[in-house]
Amino acid sequence: MNKAVNDAVWSGTWVAERLGVELRGDDELTGLLGLALRRNPKRAHLLVSNVLGKHVPQSPSVVYGHGFALGRRVRDLLGPAEAAEAVVLGYAETATGLGHSVADGLGTARCLHSTRRPVAGVAQAGGFEESHSHATSHLLLPEDPALLAGPGPLVLVDDEFSTGNTVLNTIRDLHARHPRRRYVVVALVDMRSPADAGRLHDLAHETGARVDLVAAASGTVELPEHVLEKGRELVARYERPALPAQRARGRITRVGLGWPRGLPDGGRHGFTPAHRDRLERALPAMAARLAEALPADARRVLVLGFEELMYAPLRLARELEHVTGAEVRYSTTTRSPVLAVDDPGYAIRTRLVFPAHDDPADGPGERYAYNVAGAGFDAVVAVVDSVADTPELHAPDGLLAQLAAHTPHVLLAVVPSYVPARPHAPERPSMLPEPLRGPAFSSYAPQEVGWLLRDLSEVTLEAPTEEREEAIQSGGAHYAESLPVEYQPSEQYQELFHAALEVSAARIAQAVGVVTETVLTERTPAPVLVSLARAGTPVGVLMRRWARFRHGSELPHYAVSIVRGRGIDANALRWLAAHHDPADVVFVDGWTGKGAITRELADAITEFEREEGVTGFDPEIAVLADPGSCVRTYGTREDFLIPSACLNSTVSGLISRTVLRADLVGPHDFHGAKFYRELAGSDLSNVFLDAVGARFAEVADSVDTAVKELLSADRTPTWEGWAAVERISEEYGIHDVNLVKPGVGETTRVLLRRVPWRILARAGAGTDLDHVRLLAEQRGVPVEEVEALPYTCVGLIHPRYTRGATGADGRAVNS
Repeated sequence: MNKAVNDAVWSGTWVAERLGVELRGDDELTGLLGLALRRNPKRAHLLVSNVLGKHVPQSPSVVYGHGFALGRRVRDLLGPAEAAEAVVLGYAETATGLGHSVADGLGTARCLHSTRRPVAGVAQAGGFEESHSHATSHLLLPEDPALLAGPGPLVLVDDEFSTGNTVLNTIRDLHARHPRRRYVVVALVDMRSPADAGRLHDLAHETGARVDLVAAASGTVELPEHVLEKGRELVARYERPALPAQRARGRITRVGLGWPRGLPDGGRHGFTPAHRDRLERALPAMAARLAEALPADARRVLVLGFEELMYAPLRLARELEHVTGAEVRYSTTTRSPVLAVDDPGYAIRTRLVFPAHDDPADGPGERYAYNVAGAGFDAVVAVVDSVADTPELHAPDGLLAQLAAHTPHVLLAVVPSYVPARPHAPERPSMLPEPLRGPAFSSYAPQEVGWLLRDLSEVTLEAPTEEREEAIQSGGAHYAESLPVEYQPSEQYQELFHAALEVSAARIAQAVGVVTETVLTERTPAPVLVSLARAGTPVGVLMRRWARFRHGSELPHYAVSIVRGRGIDANALRWLAAHHDPADVVFVDGWTGKGAITRELADAITEFEREEGVTGFDPEIAVLADPGSCVRTYGTREDFLIPSACLNSTVSGLISRTVLRADLVGPHDFHGAKFYRELAGSDLSNVFLDAVGARFAEVADSVDTAVKELLSADRTPTWEGWAAVERISEEYGIHDVNLVKPGVGETTRVLLRRVPWRILARAGAGTDLDHVRLLAEQRGVPVEEVEALPYTCVGLIHPRYTRGATGADGRAVNS
């Protein structure tokens, strides 16, 4: 037997002496492996890897480094051309993280891992058996069936290559379906016997493909006669009955990771280079959240993954290792039943037993965490996927309670379980038109935004404000069936706009940078910006400009219509789904008030997906300002003046608000809008954009700081705005939340488009309300200062409006 590298007791000594097992081979073999006894009738011994991160807690850098180094060796073996076409397949459960790390080492490889978890709606692309395992059936469930059908090399990764049966079964199964020229087998240790070694050569001859092998170390296991009987006797002699669950003493805390929406949690359904890029961008912020949640005095921390969920916890642990001063270790829970013996010459010193908590297809059973109890961890970060975040996980005998009995702090981090979307619905027979673009429609440059709207410029839609208000409140018309007469600002009001823009441009630029960087980090590195016309459109253009300024990216940007009470334009969604991945679509708006549009969009997306079978759209809106605390993705939650709210079309590309009327918009038409070409002399749309864009460079550093702080903060919506609106509605006897418009932007809209009743202003609000006060004076509307108002201001629409409620000059009643 080889001497352990560090001259300490080798963790295979106990088994070697009692079972008569010998390891022969490379000098580093005993540094990589220890030995334990399986509680398994098919094989007596277990080779326990010290660098895999499954049974033995290890530095995540060591674990990841071994897999990455193997990937580099495969890349050198294949050469650049073949490496670029390679697909990596890791084996569940033990080698899911290893396979993913090998794919990272290859650089641009796509990866997949086998799974023992069936997923409804995902077709099986292959399957095979692992004869020596306690749970044999492997499923292959790629989201993209073509993943395993390409001609490039297939790289098969397992922690150990012992008999070779699993690999042989896999290659035969997949080669029969999709023949290819080359396979590469990768393992941490190659422990085949001489007889087994020749079978790989025979398989190559059988299939006509080249089969290579890459391993970190190699050797053989010498087994005595009757090893299974001897193993069973040893297990029976040293097995101790499971101790009753100890009372949880440690504190259990849930930590929000901010996992990017739509990013796969691992390789169960495939993981692409684009996914890898999204993960790399998001890791620092997620690790920062974990670091902040750890107790300040934690000196030794374990990140504990969950069965097949190995790669995501590994990468989180490795990133945490970089940002905290604590000693970080990584391992995962497992299905494997192994004898635990508290002896320094044995690889599995302690065992925690708990019930399965992910509703496994093969029924309930025991699960295990090894070498965790008694290891002196000050905190354990348990990382599970959302399928496994069940009552069983939180039960008195569940994993969390078992951990809390052995460490003072347990943090639970849940990664969303990725489920592939159903195929997109086919394009409808009626072809949708291409987006409208400037200068033919809007004063924005054609690349700035594509309008998924129907041009109604030649239709007379405007009606006097008072007439519209009476029709709306009487129920005789919907607000989206007509347009208000465009407000023409006075010289004094235009001066206020320019003064406000000068004061707020840097503030807006920072908010633009923060919301854009948040989207790029958390949502997708290649977003398709979809503004809710029209208030969202200037914000979407600015976000696009920021991405170009900071990252050199040219993001696609569209504007679509959403109508309160009638939902988002379904034809626009169909067009987007036909031209882009719905998962990349990020809806953009200017600000939140009480959150009505936030809820409207969520309901509309749910209905659309149910009726159309098109899935993947994320209904969460990204906004410049979220004073209502209605969303997680925002530039700021302050309620301040955004100058694009000061004007109507003349700061929004000369486009009207959107129109939805049955006699103008057919079932296969986009919602409508008008282009006010005649107002070109008053257009300030690009003046606004250029003034804000000119401040990008000066706020770049502060954006980075703000984004870092934001990503580590709790951004859970509180819906404070909605609660405030309900309270105001009752206090002022309105009894209709739709007539209460909170925030500077919404108040401005009330004064420009509706019949205002009164304005509530926060005491001491200052210059942010200069334009509101001027508009209120022009329309004869009282401004009432209110202490402790949650918004800078709130606009109240006249609750019982008829034209008889105004004076001869059309001004609102001051009561």
